[in-house]
Amino acid sequence: MKSAPSLAPEHIVETACPLDCPDGCSLNVTVQDGRITAIDGSTANPITDGYICAKVRRFTERVYGADRLLYPAVRKGPKGTGARFERVSWHDALSLVAEKMREARDTWGGESILPYSYGGSNGLLTQDTGDATLFRRMGTSRLARTVCAAPTGAANGALYGKMPSVTYPDYPEARLIIVWGVNPSASGIHMVPYLRDAQRRGAKLVVIDPRTTPLARQADLHLAIKPGTDLPVALAIHRYLFENGFADRAFLDAHTRNADRLREKAMPWTFERAAAEADVPVELVARLADWYATSSPALIRCGWGQERNRNGGNSSLAILALPAVGGKFGVRGGGYAMSNTEAWGIQRTWIGSPEPSTRRVNMNQLGRVLIEGDPPVKVLFVYNSNAAATSPDQGRVLSGLERTDLFTVVFEQVMTDTAHYADVLLPATTFLEGYDIVRAYGPIGLRLARPVIESVGEARSNAEVFSELSRLLELNEATDPSGEIEEMLDVFAKMPAAIGDSLRDHGAAVPLYEGRPVQFVDVMPRTADHIVDLFPEALDREAPAGLYTYRPDPATTEFPLALISPASERTISSTLAELPRPEVRLLMHPSDAAARHLEDGAAVRIFNALGEVRCNLQVGTWIRPGTVSLPKGLWRRHTANGYTANALVPDTLTDLGGGACFNDARVEVEAVVN
Repeated sequence: MKSAPSLAPEHIVETACPLDCPDGCSLNVTVQDGRITAIDGSTANPITDGYICAKVRRFTERVYGADRLLYPAVRKGPKGTGARFERVSWHDALSLVAEKMREARDTWGGESILPYSYGGSNGLLTQDTGDATLFRRMGTSRLARTVCAAPTGAANGALYGKMPSVTYPDYPEARLIIVWGVNPSASGIHMVPYLRDAQRRGAKLVVIDPRTTPLARQADLHLAIKPGTDLPVALAIHRYLFENGFADRAFLDAHTRNADRLREKAMPWTFERAAAEADVPVELVARLADWYATSSPALIRCGWGQERNRNGGNSSLAILALPAVGGKFGVRGGGYAMSNTEAWGIQRTWIGSPEPSTRRVNMNQLGRVLIEGDPPVKVLFVYNSNAAATSPDQGRVLSGLERTDLFTVVFEQVMTDTAHYADVLLPATTFLEGYDIVRAYGPIGLRLARPVIESVGEARSNAEVFSELSRLLELNEATDPSGEIEEMLDVFAKMPAAIGDSLRDHGAAVPLYEGRPVQFVDVMPRTADHIVDLFPEALDREAPAGLYTYRPDPATTEFPLALISPASERTISSTLAELPRPEVRLLMHPSDAAARHLEDGAAVRIFNALGEVRCNLQVGTWIRPGTVSLPKGLWRRHTANGYTANALVPDTLTDLGGGACFNDARVEVEAVVN
């Protein structure tokens, strides 16, 4: 009788999570015989302090799951669901990709090649390093990465130059916290304990969200506004501040300009008018304004939910302007909190070529450019993204991907919806198989992520693949880094010395101001003159109706319901959607269900002029009337007819920043008749 083979002792490797979440968790990964056996939190990051989300805890199911791409392959037969692929060598796969890119450039021009990437990793090494160098030298179309955070980024940049903002440890210092357009129970879970601590110390908590989220249930005030009406509510608060002596004149005179123009725009928005537009009780809007006016320190945590509609940029601008008008800066726990991505002021000087003046394609209009682009897109290179699942106007995106004359490269970890349309599949490493630099953007932090296992199958890193493609296309230069280690060292060398040296030598950089900046004390606006312009002329010219101008709800009699697609606790955007999950249902308020004679569990079709989605119904009071919800990040397998909420989302753009209008989908719902 043979004895069981002995196993090597388990050991723990410390790394960090670079996925698209504000927190930047440090991790302890248990490894035995070269295989991950457990993923847990570590205490190296004091903010995340040993606790991680269930999503990352399950990441081994992606690393070793049935959907994992293990070797390069080329498609044989039709594109789409059920496409067949034949294994090839890396040499043959990359040679074919290089041949098709060269052919497209020489025949149609470099702009006929479109690189498409966003947020599959937020690490500094896995996007905009060797990939950017390659595509710039090739003269390809440029991608405007605007599917998320573009409107808030435009607003924050214009007002404050993306000044570092209040971080989690200072939330308990606030006496009022407004959580506007963000659900930390699904994304950014480490914010929640600090909010609870603030409440224990006597702070009032306000949540502004169309749904009754777990945090909204614990709030002192929940404002369940109609999607797209954040701007009237914010302007009504501004009006109250200006008209009732709560505007901080000393601060406005010293640190801002154009306050009078903002005041003029706010004047029409009485509590009554704003409440009617937002479809909430007027007394709740008045209470919110009074609490904000009379509380100090007062903090607004500005999220991204309010930006996902036609008024998204102006809404974000009005929300972020509130602490300037109300005089909420200059004290610990006061001001605003949002993305601290730019806190370090790091410039990507490691990209080995200047940006060309080629056409810029807005990623939210991928379907449009694939079908109508001039010059036509002949090569689509998708990486760090699942475009078929995440882009608006999904039906048109899929039609574009089906083009027989489009050569599509998908460089991916698992068999995503987009991968089914690939001509060439390239297997990518996960963050547990390579190096990266993790940039937390809720807290302020930089940490080095290390590989904990060897690459699974034949997966390769972004650095390896783009370096080899550059060589095959004869675009590389003698000073270019080759491979992941050289690229990482090159990035370290081109960062500010204190940051790069600390990451290289210690695996982390010391947070600015110990990770707790007080706005207008430790940090000032990074605008050119360090002044807050409350009515930026450049944005006024960009906004279709001008700054602070509300554009009405796009609902019609035919399509009266607002469809939203909020983040869920199951996925990080569309990452990990391949894992088993409970049945996906459309969430609807009981009054809306009764009006349509629908019962919980009914098979329904959600539809508008763009298409339809079929699934079962969940009836519940935790969403406001007039609004229905399907989770963000679904794959086609999750619905009865293979379409997600994005099939019903127009590819129109937000008023500022060119963002996606996911929450402008207006639909009707009816029972499926068999």
